[in-house]
Amino acid sequence: MAVTVEIMRSTVLEPSPESARGGGKKVPLTVFDRASTDGYIPAVFAWNGPAPTNDALKDGLLAAVARFPHLAGRFASDEHGRKCFHLNDAGVLVLEATADADLAHALAHDVAAHINELYPKADREREGEPLFNVQLTRYACGGLVIGTACHHQVADGQSMSVFYTAWAAAVRTDAAVLPTPFIDRSATVVARNPPAPAFDHRNIEFKGERSSTHAYKVLPMDRIENLAAHFPDEFVAGLKARVGARCSTFQCLLAHAWKKVTEARDLAPDDFTHVRVAVNCRGRAKPPVPMDFFGNMVLWAFPTMQVRDLLSSSYAAVVAVIRDAVARVDDDYIQSFVDFGEAERGGIEDGGDELASTAATPGMVFCPDLEVDSWLGFRFHDLDFGYGPPCAFLPPDLPIEGIMIFVPSCAAKGGVDLFMALDDEHVDTFRQICYSMD
Repeated sequence: MAVTVEIMRSTVLEPSPESARGGGKKVPLTVFDRASTDGYIPAVFAWNGPAPTNDALKDGLLAAVARFPHLAGRFASDEHGRKCFHLNDAGVLVLEATADADLAHALAHDVAAHINELYPKADREREGEPLFNVQLTRYACGGLVIGTACHHQVADGQSMSVFYTAWAAAVRTDAAVLPTPFIDRSATVVARNPPAPAFDHRNIEFKGERSSTHAYKVLPMDRIENLAAHFPDEFVAGLKARVGARCSTFQCLLAHAWKKVTEARDLAPDDFTHVRVAVNCRGRAKPPVPMDFFGNMVLWAFPTMQVRDLLSSSYAAVVAVIRDAVARVDDDYIQSFVDFGEAERGGIEDGGDELASTAATPGMVFCPDLEVDSWLGFRFHDLDFGYGPPCAFLPPDLPIEGIMIFVPSCAAKGGVDLFMALDDEHVDTFRQICYSMD
């Protein structure tokens, strides 16, 4: 039986004048913001009943958003006509909905069919659109699903994990004692004088004439199939034993997934394949940026191997390639990127073309490459609104072939969940081999 989700109420919640901290300021997007996806990113979490009331969730949301003024702001244009943040405390959109099924039944049978009804649909092109949107969906059993859609130029995954944790704490405890995040974006983009970019950022983070994004194909959306794989703690331990040397859960799982997807794609041995790996730059910059900085501070590493070498190499060798590529996103590279942003900002203000990010767009096919994001640092057990952590993370449709997301499993025994999208021609083979360590 199909699950019907009905929107019962739509409200824009605005911080009170006493708590609002935006002050009407206009804040420029940083070069990190401009390199991120120009669109809304959904996140959907489920809790078994009992759950806090909608009023409690909305009160906590308001208390938390007051400390994160970018979320309650809007996009606007500055005096040069460039997109900026207007911290006008215009508020966040909250939808309240009901679902005519038990949550357990929906999770077991129907969630894939109605996942897109569990978070707000935001239009990045519509002027005045809220930058953060929430949907609270109540199931017949008392279960709760919270779906959000946040514009990526507002915040990266690390930032949103800080916000979600603050929201949960505001519902559980006295909102007056919530910590205030670090929100000074200008502190993350201090360029040298004069700027001295040393890398080809126009063709790496942005779409220049030599950018690799020009070579990627596009597939009809019905050819891009979403799938999931669960890797128990025992499987991860086995991978680490294969590596031998000390390595992170992310590194060993990425090495494994890279091998298996490449094998499933049946690529030519002479082909090259790379992975676009999101790298949190907060701790890599000098001086380091606080981990509770709210904004974007991600760049990408590109571990690259020839197909024959990737498939024949040991896990230790593949992990070493990944580790070396990530290590190259160091302070020198970050400073070069910041300097590039400063130099380009001056050129655009003088009439030059706006930068366009190399972030993927719906229908894009990364094959023979991959893109990976990790939420393994997101402590889901902190997402406790007073009745325990979520029972499930529900992946929205991934509309890009070759994108992968690693998420800590909400299952009682732990482990890691991999959510990904592949060309449907390669899905059956990947499923057959995804747990083989040969």
